[in-house]
Formats: sequence, C-alpha cells, structure tokens
Amino acid sequence: MQPFKTLTGIAASLVVDNIDTDQIIPVHRMLASMNPDYGAGLLANWRYSPDGTPKPDFILNKEPFTGARILLTGANFGCGSSREHAVWALHGFGISCVIAVSFGDIFFSNCVRQGLLPIALATAQIRDLDGRIAHCAGRELMTVNLEELTIHMAGGPDIAFQIDDGLRATLLEGLDEIGHTLRYLDLIEAHEQVDRAARPWVYLESESMWSVQRGANDAGG
Repeated sequence: MQPFKTLTGIAASLVVDNIDTDQIIPVHRMLASMNPDYGAGLLANWRYSPDGTPKPDFILNKEPFTGARILLTGANFGCGSSREHAVWALHGFGISCVIAVSFGDIFFSNCVRQGLLPIALATAQIRDLDGRIAHCAGRELMTVNLEELTIHMAGGPDIAFQIDDGLRATLLEGLDEIGHTLRYLDLIEAHEQVDRAARPWVYLESESMWSVQRGANDAGG
C-alpha cells in the first residue's frame, strides 16, 4: 500500500445516491476472465451499451474525465455486497479518492485497507463542489490534502473534512493490517523468546516467521 498524503487531479462528478457495489463492478466483469481488467469494468452497466461500445454521454467516457483521479458522488456510495472488487475497480480506473455524502460501512473499510481515501461531506458541500466541477468542466484540478484535512478547488474556499485519526494514520503511512502488525515486531519477538523457553516443544527448529520477516525488512524486501 502506498502512503496517501496529497492528491491533485481531475475530479469527476456523479452525484447519484445508493450506487451499490454491484453497479461499481458488475459481477460479469469480475468473472470475465482469470485476470479481468477491473478498471475497464468500473460502472460498466452505465459506461457501455449492450454491444460493449462506450456511451459517449457518460461522464467517465468524456474527456478530460477519462483521466479522473477523484470521484464526487452522493449518499450511501458502496452499499450492497461486501465485494472488495469495487475498490479494485476504482483503483484500476485511476481513482484514488471518493468524496460522498456517506458510504456503505464495509466499502468504507475496504477503501482504507487498500489505500483509497473515502471522504464524507455534508450534502451542501457536495453540491458546492459539484457546481465548481461543472463550471470548470475539468479545466481546474482538485487537491485533496490528507495531512491538512482540506479540499482545494477553484471557485470557492477550501473545504475541511474529518476522518478517524487511526484511519488517517493508516493512509498517511501506507499501512495494511500486516504493516500494522509488524510495527510491534520487537514485542512479538520478545514474547516468542519467553514462550520458547517455557514451551520449547511447540516450536520448530527452523527460524521463526518473525525472524524471517525481520531479515526481509533489513534487506529492503
């Protein structure tokens, strides 16, 4: 997972409520092949005609929004099933931040675990940003600053946002669950040494997995 600090890019506006994970990545796009292009499958039912041709009037098929890095949307984004493929689809398209009125709980957690920043704003703030995006038509970039907790875009003042301190740290440091666990490697190894002396019969003769991991870390792996 890459650290997320500041993102500057094109913002696309799709302010629709209750976009569920089956719309974000339809199931047929998940099963299309052994190595599906999840980015191409993002919002596929809305982006493509039945014959597979892109719909020219859909926002993500219009220039310059084909290169959007930020998606502005409505309430309850990512509701429905818990498929993490929905986040893969957003990442695959190039979107690293979703700004919405609210999110499905599991989808929100999946975003953070995979380095995508979900930001919840009030409806009035979403409308404000939607108006700015419409006015500039992609000519102005949006900047999301996770360190300062601000959104900057021409046409109005910066907008402050909030996110749980622990989740913010996870994104800033680029830590997944394994990365969080390895922060306690010294404590884990100290416990293992004490436990090895007390219960030697439960340990293999080979190096512990933590020692192997420490060696990999020291080697830059």
